[in-house]
Parts: sequence; structure tokens; C-alpha cells
Amino acid sequence: MGAQIETRQARGRRSRRRSHRPMSEINVTPFVDVVLVLLIIFIVAAPLLTVGIPIRLPETEAGPLPSEPEQPLTISVAADGRVALQSTEIPRSELIPRLSAVIAERNSDRIYLRGDRDARYETVMRVMGALNRAGFRNIGLVTESGRAADAADEDRL
Repeated sequence: MGAQIETRQARGRRSRRRSHRPMSEINVTPFVDVVLVLLIIFIVAAPLLTVGIPIRLPETEAGPLPSEPEQPLTISVAADGRVALQSTEIPRSELIPRLSAVIAERNSDRIYLRGDRDARYETVMRVMGALNRAGFRNIGLVTESGRAADAADEDRL
């Protein structure tokens, strides 16, 4: 499987004896199989790694935004007011200094805000204000898409 032995008959008096020499070719088929399996696992698992804290997003009919060259930066606001940058929960008092440090290292000023549908409007607006003070001018609000508003939702508008 991994290496084969090449046999040749020797010339001369010892014609009945064979000399064995190992082949120097490497069989890469098992290596390619393992790499493809790992690639599939990472493709499936990568989207699951972006959620920081569990939130229920509001639903709208809006379409998705175009993709970016950099990894998207996400800040989440939970229903109980907890705030998480990517997957790390941070206190609101440290929000502006951390965001200022992050934007200094990034090429883009885009950030995505994920607010739980049951979060207080005031909390979400305070986080948006902190994002603006830290230098993020391009804030995208994340919602669930694909659901038409029902009659009860339209009455609230």
C-alpha cells in the first residue's frame, strides 16, 4: 500500500537470486482523502463558529448584503442586555476602548449589529452610539430574512 518492492533478476552466477530494492514513490491517495474530508468538515463548521451569545433576530423581507474581503466583525446584544464582540462577552464600560483598538487594526469600518428581538431599544441604541464613538461609521443591522410580515406585525408599524 505505502511502498512496493521492485524485483530484478541479477546477472551472472547468481541468476536465481533476486535483488530487492525499495521504490521511492510515495502514495498520496490517502493523504488527499484525509485533506478533502477535513476541508468538508471545516466548510460545514465555519458558519457555526460566528455566533457569540444566543439571540432571536427580528425577521424582515430585506435581502443579504454583499460579501466582504475581510472577516465580518459582529457585535451582539442579548435580550437581557449582555453585549458580545464576536463570541466574547464584554462589559458595556469596556465597549468603546475595545472597539477603538479593533478599528485601529482593521481596513474597514463596517460592523454588523445583531440585536435580540426582545432587547430594549434603548440598549441597542446605546451600543450603536458606542460603535459610532469608537469610529465605526458603517453599521449593518442583522435580521432573519425570508419571512413576510404578518397582519399583527403590520398593525404595529
